[in-house]
Amino acid sequence: MHSCLICDDHALVRDALSLAIGSRWPDTEILTATDFDEALRLAARSPDVCLVDLSMPGAAPREGIAALRAAAPRAKVVIVTGSTDDALLLDLIAAGVDAFVPKTASSGVVLAAVGLALMGERYLPPRLAELLNPASSPGPQADQVEADDRRTPTARQRDVLRLIADGRSNKEIARCLGVSPATVKSHVTQAIAAVGALNRTDAAMRARTRGLI
Repeated sequence: MHSCLICDDHALVRDALSLAIGSRWPDTEILTATDFDEALRLAARSPDVCLVDLSMPGAAPREGIAALRAAAPRAKVVIVTGSTDDALLLDLIAAGVDAFVPKTASSGVVLAAVGLALMGERYLPPRLAELLNPASSPGPQADQVEADDRRTPTARQRDVLRLIADGRSNKEIARCLGVSPATVKSHVTQAIAAVGALNRTDAAMRARTRGLI
């Protein structure tokens, strides 16, 4: 990632996100905006990722995000918000936003969401995923979650999980580990199963949450 635009009207949040992004991607140019007007000006510099709060001066959330996406069409848009307005969040999903992270989430979750967005995947918190697909099967029960948490991935599986969370493709993981793509496919499947996840996105989030990577 070459550049990241962080948009929030609270200095504490901007500083925390800047620190997290800088620690994970140290060569990244970090741009910061305090309102939608400033965000749109900086978006002209074509950042790779925009981390955006919805409750900022300068525009209503829907209009502000639409304008930001138009100003930086190639950027991945990650919403970091305290909003619980389901209709608003679902509208933004339909508009193509790449990830949503609650402001109560840890920095590890934010970084995992950004990594997944850079990889071309979308991260939705469980509540939004449920709203988007109410007919889906219910999530794991408490005893299953506890069982998953007791599993300990091997060192190789943790390496794979770390690379998945970094947004690496199977070919890139193969190069990093010095193994064949076929072997990587097996490693990825085993790593996902080791944390009790259903897919790469879920595996990265679970691994971050458990402090495995």
